[in-house]
Amino acid sequence: MSYPQYPQQQAQPQTFQGGEPPLWAPYYGAPFPVAVKRFFKKYATFSGRASRSEFWWWALVSFAVSIVLNIISGPATTADGTPNFGVGSILALIWGLATIVPSLALVVRRLHDGGFSGLLALLLLVPFIGALAVLVLTILPSKPEGQKYDRPAGV
Repeated sequence: MSYPQYPQQQAQPQTFQGGEPPLWAPYYGAPFPVAVKRFFKKYATFSGRASRSEFWWWALVSFAVSIVLNIISGPATTADGTPNFGVGSILALIWGLATIVPSLALVVRRLHDGGFSGLLALLLLVPFIGALAVLVLTILPSKPEGQKYDRPAGV
């Protein structure tokens, strides 16, 4: 018995008037500064989709800022065992609080682009294995069935 062969559909870069797609649409092949700008413009937007480039450029920024803040904050405790709450620790706390909601929204939009439910982001609550599962899902390519999560503004 032979099964029908279906062509693999990949999300193709889209051209929009003005060059950049609207905020409700994923931006495939987004350059670094545009991906970061879109991250903050879509601060708490859990609907829609995010391309791999939008997701991974932000992951790089977040990782780099976290490293710098960890270097600035120094060790978590002093030599006598008391907690060390310096300027770096306060900055790291502010950074974490400022980016947790948009980062979760970006994960949900990235899952949507892969054709998955955003509820799979709840796997992040499962220690280690959950984060690993979400990592794998965010690496997967875009799927056409993810278009069901698109909702143009005003519709």
